[in-house]
Amino acid sequence: MDLQSRLDSPSVHEAAHDQAPAKRPFNLLRWYAFVSLAIILSVAVGLGLISSRFVINESVERDALLTAQFIQSIASAEVRHVSIPNVRTMGELLDPRLDQSFPEVNPEARRNARGEFLDHVAHLPDMLLANIYAPDRTVIWSSNPALVGRMIESDEDLDHAFDNKVRVSASYHNVDQARAEQKFITPPESLFIENYIPLFDADGVNVTAMVEIYKEPRDLIGRIEHGLLMIWMAVAVGAALVYGGLYWLMYRANRHLQQQQKRLINNETFVALGEMSSAVAHSLRNPLASIRSSAELAQEVEEGPAQKNIGDIISQVDRMSHWVRQLLQSLRPLNDEAQAVELERVLQDSLQAFSLQLRRQGVEVQVDPLANVQVLSQAVLLGQIFNSLIANALEAMSDGGTLRVEQVRQSRKTLTLRLCDSGKGMTDEQLRMAFRPFYTTKQGGLGVGLVLVKRIMERFGGTVRLSSREGEGTRVQLSFRVARE
Repeated sequence: MDLQSRLDSPSVHEAAHDQAPAKRPFNLLRWYAFVSLAIILSVAVGLGLISSRFVINESVERDALLTAQFIQSIASAEVRHVSIPNVRTMGELLDPRLDQSFPEVNPEARRNARGEFLDHVAHLPDMLLANIYAPDRTVIWSSNPALVGRMIESDEDLDHAFDNKVRVSASYHNVDQARAEQKFITPPESLFIENYIPLFDADGVNVTAMVEIYKEPRDLIGRIEHGLLMIWMAVAVGAALVYGGLYWLMYRANRHLQQQQKRLINNETFVALGEMSSAVAHSLRNPLASIRSSAELAQEVEEGPAQKNIGDIISQVDRMSHWVRQLLQSLRPLNDEAQAVELERVLQDSLQAFSLQLRRQGVEVQVDPLANVQVLSQAVLLGQIFNSLIANALEAMSDGGTLRVEQVRQSRKTLTLRLCDSGKGMTDEQLRMAFRPFYTTKQGGLGVGLVLVKRIMERFGGTVRLSSREGEGTRVQLSFRVARE
């Protein structure tokens, strides 16, 4: 056979398939943790940015509105305080180039009215720079004398305010050196606000002057920073709470799903084992009965050396019959309804049943009083639990020891009981395999005792936990649901 034929042969492909790495199972909780964290962080950051922008814009707009109202109020008040013919608004007084156009007006009165208004503007709180523009975009007054007489071109906000005859406001964090009008004597430290405030003629139609105010409202900035801090803290806490709550719910749901899956697998295993074992057990019953009957007849007839062999046959048949009964009992469905059972009475009955064997092996029994507590179970099934655990303890203490039964804790809903022996204990491997069906370390054992204990406890809403160390003994912890009176 050539190389290509060997590569194409089914055995080669099967070997390659067997050596392929196994696909990792889907981890629902891990994927949910990453995906939900990414989504919640994205939403939280988005909400934080939107809220922050809203707070900043609203605060800046409110400050700009108050500044505009203040400037316009001052302008109206100063005009009312002077008596100049044919002059009805402050905008008509601000451009000194128009002083010669009104020869009948007293130049001194015009300068005094303009000076009063400009003095108010120059002493506005938190002001960085103030400019006043004529309709041709020329600076006719500025708190920075170097700007007076300049014509400002290509200023979109200024053009928008003149063309649309509206107030325009904007906020900045950095000075734009390319803009000729942003020539501050005292540079801003952080956020500063630019306001364009139009002054109209008496008819309110034409803009006669435009007042530009640059402010750095420190109190407002402090309030904005405090508000942003509160927003981001609320966003962080809210995102953490939402993520934590959803993760906790998903963690509980994932655990519940895993338990359901494990229970489903166990149920399927028990169903398959039950069907197989029931068929085998029922098939063995009749042959075993026939063998035992034949052996008993032979025992009555034969009186020679064969008596010992016949006795061995009968004992082994009885042993196999006991296994069959155990097997059928452990695999039968547990459909009984829970009842209120006196825990101490059932425990004492089980200890009494083993009293002779306990004394024979030199095992000391120590039992804490249980104060007539009733738990949810079935008396017969609860007795099977104690019988199985006591039998295991006796198996582990063949040379004597102590069997202690103690109540660990009790609440309104649960009661926890612990059975401890001072036997030989279990290895880690034995501890892992303890609840596996048909796993046993006993000579002649079937390996269904602890499996039945676990099934009965879970059937009535309880739990069983096993802990052991080699050479130090074994502890079995049983948690029961307390019956309500």
